[in-house]
Amino acid sequence: MELIVSGIPVEIYKKRIKNMHLYVKPPDGKVTVSAPLAVSDEAIARFVVTKIGWIKIQIRRFDEQPRQSMREYVSGETIYVWGRQYYIRTEYGNKNSLVLSGDKAILTVRRESTAAQRESFIREWYRRQLKAEIERLLPKWERITGLQCASWQTKYMTTRWGTCNAAARKIWLNLQLAKKTPECLEYIIVHELMHFIEQCHNERFMALMDTYMAMWREVKSTLNGQTLDYME
Repeated sequence: MELIVSGIPVEIYKKRIKNMHLYVKPPDGKVTVSAPLAVSDEAIARFVVTKIGWIKIQIRRFDEQPRQSMREYVSGETIYVWGRQYYIRTEYGNKNSLVLSGDKAILTVRRESTAAQRESFIREWYRRQLKAEIERLLPKWERITGLQCASWQTKYMTTRWGTCNAAARKIWLNLQLAKKTPECLEYIIVHELMHFIEQCHNERFMALMDTYMAMWREVKSTLNGQTLDYME
């Protein structure tokens, strides 16, 4: 369900919880509220109005973050891999490939390929990089936290770095994390594992994060401050 409050779209999720929780989510400042099942829409709207100044500040922060321009994947453009910037050098051949060498990303594609086809190939390349790191890092954090993830997937998302189904012990991780510095992936893995214990971002959740990753606030700030994808 969506409400418009002071001109701002707000997505509402009613759950079996005791208190309302408001979020302004990266990367584009999407506003969501989790509310108890019995709370009326009018009460939710009043709650959002009390936070409207803070909401606008957070949205402005996201709007002002640097973003990559629209990609065509041709020579001279840049891409990010694990937080490092690479300059694309496009070459032509019969088989798609991407090789990192120094500060260059050597992209081999068919001459007649479209920007959309190149984008699709690059996303799958990122997916392979991300999966390899998850396979390395998730078992490490399962051992540290004592929490077991039943299954996980990668997914291209524009409003969340990660999400989970706590009951099924399943995690989804944003494909864009392969573009960010490596500790950002670890932070999101820990974040989602903690939701197996506490689903809300309340004091208990933050205390759990403090227990297992003392520097999580600094990493979160780093993640949300890094260059975002182009978005229309």
